Order: sequence, then C-alpha cells, then structure tokens
Amino acid sequence: MTEPLLALDDLAVHFKVGSALKGGIRTLKAVDGVTLAVKPGECLGLVGESGCGKSTLALSIMGLVEPTRGEVRLNGTSLAARDRMETARTVQMVFQDPYASLNPRQTVRRTLADPLRLHGVSDKAEVEHRVIDMMTKVGLRPDQADRYPHEFSGGQRQRIGIARALILKPQLVICDEPVSALDVSIRAQIINLLLDLKDEMGLSYILISHDLGVVEHVSDRVAVMYLGRIVEQGGWQEIFEDPRHPYTRALIAAIPDPFLRADPGLARAKAKGEIASALNPPSGCHFHPRCPMRSERCSSDVPVLEPVSTAAGVDAAHVAACHFRDRTA
Repeated sequence: MTEPLLALDDLAVHFKVGSALKGGIRTLKAVDGVTLAVKPGECLGLVGESGCGKSTLALSIMGLVEPTRGEVRLNGTSLAARDRMETARTVQMVFQDPYASLNPRQTVRRTLADPLRLHGVSDKAEVEHRVIDMMTKVGLRPDQADRYPHEFSGGQRQRIGIARALILKPQLVICDEPVSALDVSIRAQIINLLLDLKDEMGLSYILISHDLGVVEHVSDRVAVMYLGRIVEQGGWQEIFEDPRHPYTRALIAAIPDPFLRADPGLARAKAKGEIASALNPPSGCHFHPRCPMRSERCSSDVPVLEPVSTAAGVDAAHVAACHFRDRTA
C-alpha cells in the first residue's frame, strides 16, 4: 500500500485558559486524540460545526500550533524533526477570507514572488516565469500582476490566495472554508478550479467545510469531527448514503432540501440543543446530550472508532465512534 502523505497519530491540542486569580486555569481541548491519514492525490473532507476544532487541527498540521501530545508525519517524517521551510514546501493553506489573508500593500506580483525568493529562487527570469505561469493557472491575466488586492473581486482575490498557496508546488493543500466567504455564483468556479489544479499538479487536499454539498462534490473520503474528536470516517458515498453516527445523520439532515422537508426520518435525525463547550465537554460520548439514540451507556463509556457492519460483512474503511454504529436507522 502507498505510504500516506500525511499521518496524524493521536494528535491533541489543548490550551490553558483563565487565570489563577479568576476561577483558576482550565484546559480547553480543541483537538483531543485525532488519528487520520491522507494519501497522495486524495481529497479528505473534514466537516463539523463551528468550534469543533477543524481549524486548530489545520494549524497543527501546518506546524503553527504545537501539539499537546501525538504526532504529525509528512512523508513518513515527524513534523517536529522537519525544517520549517521544508514543511512550507510540502504543505500550504488556502484561507477562508481572501481579503484578510492578503497584504493590502503588496501587488499580486510581489505576493507570489516573495515566497519563491524566500525559498532560494534568485533568478529574476525564473521568478517572473513562475509568477505569470501560476497566475494563468488560476485564471488571472498577466497584466493584472501589478494590481493590489482592493482592485479585485472576492473570487479573484481567492484565486490569488490559491496561487500563493501553490507557487511553491506543495504536495498537500489545506483549504479552510475556501468558498464560504464568496457569492454563491462564484463558489462553483472556485471549487472547479481547485479540482482542475488537483489533477493538473497531482495535489492532495484537506477540505475543511461545514457545507456538506461542497464536501460531497469534492472529497474522496470524509471525516466528521465533533468537539475535538473524529466520530466517523469513510468514503464519501458511505458517509452520505449510509451514515452510522447520529451526529453525521444530523449534519446531513440539516442540508437544505425542499423535497425532503416532510420526511419524518430527517426530523428525528436532527440534533437538539447547542454544541457543548470544549472547556467542559460531556462525559462518555461528547454528543450524547444532543443524541436521539442515547442510552445510559453513552454518558459513561467513551466509544472508539471501529468498523461498521454491512450486509456484505465488515467495512474496515468505514469507521464510527458510536455504541450503536451497526444500527442503520
């Protein structure tokens, strides 16, 4: 089997918050024991409600947040043992807000050229060629190279952000809500651009999103995150057509669809209440206070990710952390 490009082993990121004078210091468990892998050329969709730890997980993969425990490995090498510059040439990020992520005082040319110079590309002709080539790849014209971010539309700014992420030719790109700040009419263009670049450049993606429609369209596999933990993982078809964790079912039930509003099954699947605080997560299964299937066991025993059973046997690639993972309805 192909060695994973990215491997996370029991990754946890905890933050100390508060003060000794005001209520004491507490621990916020933003990421709490995540094990994941991304293969070369694969797109992994990471979904969950706001506050579940998706962006913190992304920053930890980038090496921007120190893990409390566990390990991040890129091409088999621990992130802690890698040079920061080497990591930047392997993994890059496309941010949610295309305007806030760009320097308003830098032209597109400088935005794309500076990373090249920082990483040792000193030949002016090569820098210029790579800048113009990348602008063309993302759908920008060469004559726009000397413009500033405020002179572009939101969709064009996101194209600049994508170009900046790809200018160093990374292997893995983390897309953190890449289309949520864009007009609906522009979202499909950016998603299709990302898919085209994935095939053209042989990229792997981690797509972080709360828009399951986008995730279903783009992803090869999907991981569902709740309060710092992965609660279900599998191929996109298994996740969307045969979800086994009640939280996954709740996310799918929340997708707007005028043709399914009268379905009583969807009404039962919807989660009740609000996501709990990572400062004081519920015991046992974190989702049990909102779960329509909960039992006494759910509040005391922490479920682990295990393969689900199907009519054809056990599906080792589809795992769920639920005591009722083999219940299909």
